[in-house]
Amino acid sequence: MKKLLALIDIKFWKFILVGVLNTLADAGLSFALINLTNLNLWWCTAVPCALASVLSYFLNKHFTFKNTEKGWKPVFRFAVNIAACYLLAYGIAIPGMQWALSGASAVLRDNVTKVAGMCLFTGFNYLGQRLFAFRDQT
Repeated sequence: MKKLLALIDIKFWKFILVGVLNTLADAGLSFALINLTNLNLWWCTAVPCALASVLSYFLNKHFTFKNTEKGWKPVFRFAVNIAACYLLAYGIAIPGMQWALSGASAVLRDNVTKVAGMCLFTGFNYLGQRLFAFRDQT
């Protein structure tokens, strides 16, 4: 429990701040795609997530975790983390919310699914970036 609480420090709050910016970019585009297009829900979540992830990489690498590692290793670890978090979060949220809200309208169900996926993604992503993608180099 002590180790888990140690993860809630200034890096956590910086991650949350960066996450707010990413959420505005990701959610804004996702909700626009969900509500204004006929694209599959996976595309409506994947494309904005990928674009927001580019912003997230630079802000979290330099601002949140102050990672100075050069080369492709941190980029690769970050990309693996984002892909794993996305697949895990939306792999849980999409079928879970589709089942839980099976009687709701498709628009409501898809919007709630996006919110649930974002919440799961945020938690998984913080742990992945902190402990894997931008882990302390010491």
